[in-house]
Amino acid sequence: MRVSIAKANAAAGELDATMETHRLVLPGDLNHYGFLFGGRLLAWIDEASWIAASLEYPHCQFVTVAMDTVEFHHSVREGTILRITCTLEREGNTSVTYAVKVIDEKAGPHPIFSTRVTFVSVDDTGTKRSIRG
Repeated sequence: MRVSIAKANAAAGELDATMETHRLVLPGDLNHYGFLFGGRLLAWIDEASWIAASLEYPHCQFVTVAMDTVEFHHSVREGTILRITCTLEREGNTSVTYAVKVIDEKAGPHPIFSTRVTFVSVDDTGTKRSIRG
């Protein structure tokens, strides 16, 4: 898995942190019809966006609190390489939200899946805490 982080406008105080990774769809990722199991894709999205948040805010312990719409735009077969891009969209006092796009570049430029994932920073007891150290 390749991970890259880009911060284009951090000096200006703008939210523009993006992380990109790729996943290869293997036989163990398929459902009984031979297509990518939707739950596997959701786990990859959750993991990729959690990594983005954890790299951006290394002092925080994040838990997932929300994933917006879950709508698969087309099926995915074994051997497909998916690009998962996570972009910081909103920063609150105790939470962050990432816009996530999943693209099968061989199928075209349009995402096969997109959503927003929100994480909240918690302490060791599970109580919300500020993301600002």
